[in-house]
Amino acid sequence: MLKFSVQLPTDRVDQARDFGSADAITQIARAIERAGFDACYVTDHPFPPEHWLARGGHHALDPFVSLALVAAATRTLRLHTNVLILAYRNPFLTAKAIASLDAVSGGRVGVGAGAGYLSDEFAALGASYEDRNERFDEAIRAMQAAWTGEPVLMSGADFRVESHRMRPRPVQRPHPPIWIGGNSPRAIRRAVALGQGWSPFPLPASGAGAVRTSAIESIGDLASGIERLRVQAEREGRREPLDVNFVPFGLAMNVRSMPEDEILFEQFAALEAIGVTWVSIGLPTSSRGLYLESLARFAETFLSSHER
Repeated sequence: MLKFSVQLPTDRVDQARDFGSADAITQIARAIERAGFDACYVTDHPFPPEHWLARGGHHALDPFVSLALVAAATRTLRLHTNVLILAYRNPFLTAKAIASLDAVSGGRVGVGAGAGYLSDEFAALGASYEDRNERFDEAIRAMQAAWTGEPVLMSGADFRVESHRMRPRPVQRPHPPIWIGGNSPRAIRRAVALGQGWSPFPLPASGAGAVRTSAIESIGDLASGIERLRVQAEREGRREPLDVNFVPFGLAMNVRSMPEDEILFEQFAALEAIGVTWVSIGLPTSSRGLYLESLARFAETFLSSHER
């Protein structure tokens, strides 16, 4: 049965009263939980370049600030980063933030994480871009080691740890699930080797070069990727199941208008049939009122048809 994560529009920093204040975030979070969604997600862009913003890019509130407010306002809603760029940050600072959020929320964090593609944002943050994939893998291993709560002895490209320990441990054991973002074969291999899920997204072939990953233009493309995921897991002898989280066609962040209900019903059924376990949806966000109306209507139409 599909589970649903819905966008918490903390990227709409130009509409702080509607979406960016503590009151707005807590009201929206409670509405999401009451409506029956399984999770809400936030995006991550700490310092994006002007040229990317001019082409339709976006700012965002810090993901951990936003999700801490959600944690305080809700009781069961999962807290989803979609996606966190691990190579932007020291992995132990990231591990501390995630463990803290998991602790204060009672074990509700899900870490969608990606390699990133904005070279100018890497440069602004003093993060290495060319070896970001290697640093991504290194960060996952470092965070997982820190989350054991045991002394850690390891070294990386920019750190050396000699018997350091992190507390509190995350509530979830062995740690919050990590879903690997990206459509590429490397993302699939990383999900199998280091993650608990794969988080691909729709992407036309014309845009694949810009974000440096593979195109997914149809459910057939996604099905092929899920089959590669299955084969890779089999090849590596992985027995633990992997979630697959997908952004449905027509439901990207801040979508201007919703696809017809019948189209979405058919798409959700098709996604579930090929092995998708979660979908992350966007809703119209021209105002808080419209967002809340869209939220309620989506829940009544689609969530009520699932046994929650």
